[in-house]
Amino acid sequence: MGTRISGIDIPKNKRGIIGLTCLYGINKSLAKKILKKVGIDENIKVINWSDEDISNIRKYISKNIKIEGELKSEIQLNIKNLMDIGCYRGTRHRKHLPLRGQKTKNNCRTRKGKKKTVANKKKVTK
Repeated sequence: MGTRISGIDIPKNKRGIIGLTCLYGINKSLAKKILKKVGIDENIKVINWSDEDISNIRKYISKNIKIEGELKSEIQLNIKNLMDIGCYRGTRHRKHLPLRGQKTKNNCRTRKGKKKTVANKKKVTK
């Protein structure tokens, strides 16, 4: 079993800076800052961390950084707030359309979902 931080297993055969990025909300630069604050070399593998190092990392993260569930719930709350106030971004969220200015005529399938074919009207013949 690997090291567990806030309910997530960190792979033990990776370097510390890469291992921490398995947590939702931590990228490489933030992982670098965390390890620097705690005083651990970023190139040391997770398997070589001492119990003290792991507890220091846990304490620092829980005290200073929002990760995993707390961060996800905050993001959802922000999106709900946008939808409630009825701003442009909120209405785009509600309609499941892209919100950052992308064209929607022939792209944005990720946001809109699977293609829905619409049948065209038949022409009346005389």
